[in-house]
Amino acid sequence: MSATYGMSPPVRSDDAHPLRTIREIRASLPGDQLVHFDAELAETDIAELESMLTRWATLANDGFEEFLLSAPFEDLDFGGRSYDERPESE
Repeated sequence: MSATYGMSPPVRSDDAHPLRTIREIRASLPGDQLVHFDAELAETDIAELESMLTRWATLANDGFEEFLLSAPFEDLDFGGRSYDERPESE
């Protein structure tokens, strides 16, 4: 009997994001992030390459930028500062 009997298999990393190649990762990044990606890619050890690429592919496809652009100031209260409401010291 297997030690993992009854347990679900681990999620494969390719299920986490649809980007499959370095070219696809690069194409999905904004220009300012592309410079950082290229620099990290150039300095990453071969043994760490898979985890580095997986991290960037996940970040490039997490929808965060679209979220920020969809409603960037929703539910934010501008104008009030926490130090404006301090009681006067005597």
